[in-house]
Amino acid sequence: MKKHLKNTGLLALLLFSSFSVAYSQAKVDPAIEGRWDLVIEQEGKSLPSWLEISHSGRSTLVGRFVYAFGSARPIAQVKHTNQVYSFSIPPQWEPGTNEMEFEFTLTASGLKGSMVYTDGKKYEWTGVKAPSLVREKEPVWGAPEKLFNGKNLDGWKAMGTNQWIVENGVLRSPKSGANLVSERQFEDFKLHIEFRYPKGSNSGVYLRGRYEVQVEDSYGMAALPDLFSAVYGFLPPNEMAAKKAGEWQSFDITLIGRRVTVIANGKKVITDQVIPGITGGALNSQEGEPGPILIQGDHGPVEYRNIMITLAK
Repeated sequence: MKKHLKNTGLLALLLFSSFSVAYSQAKVDPAIEGRWDLVIEQEGKSLPSWLEISHSGRSTLVGRFVYAFGSARPIAQVKHTNQVYSFSIPPQWEPGTNEMEFEFTLTASGLKGSMVYTDGKKYEWTGVKAPSLVREKEPVWGAPEKLFNGKNLDGWKAMGTNQWIVENGVLRSPKSGANLVSERQFEDFKLHIEFRYPKGSNSGVYLRGRYEVQVEDSYGMAALPDLFSAVYGFLPPNEMAAKKAGEWQSFDITLIGRRVTVIANGKKVITDQVIPGITGGALNSQEGEPGPILIQGDHGPVEYRNIMITLAK
């Protein structure tokens, strides 16, 4: 009998403890869930980043995170104690082997927190709710216009020491160097762009300077979210449409709010999908504002031509 009572008491204690933990974990402000545009103040620079928080079951929070470079990475658990939230993620392209540690709170203006980087240094950051970018109606498109004149770099600027040259109507980056960004900024648009790269090279086209459509030598590979024609780290193509290196290829991209359609070499590989947030390498995290077209030139040799843009009337 004593043994039975002892076991019953132990069971009751375990049930009470489980209930207490679940109850304490359940005290989560629902406003914490959603997508957040972050700015990390690091070494005198304001680095754009992105965070998504969602619930898994009744009491667990999970998420995704995008740093200033690299792809979206999963957060196994966002912990919370007395309205202080925290999570850690292993390094991706960051130096060292230490995990990145985040701690933050929900304030009237958004998120406010700190990050301990892989080198052990601590930096502050803030976050605001990412805009939905839902459009009330479909755009009426105007006529296509040249974004690259085929003669020189008028309308474009290098983000650093320029290695881009124009030869015979082709915009060339013969070696890794600066990215190239359009001087004009855009909201919704249709973009036609053609490109060619040598074997093993890598580039990308950033829509509004924030969402990278991957340009990479991926012929014969699986359709993955970090390879050819993917919205980097988020949306994989439904098939691999890449040609062999050395051949001219093309994208026809439509961006309306967050909705993107990508036609790669004549094949529709992403159809009206929602881009969750900024990708690594974005110019900023101000998703509600217009932005430029950015062409990546820091990952290897690449050539572009016939860059055309169509805007809504």
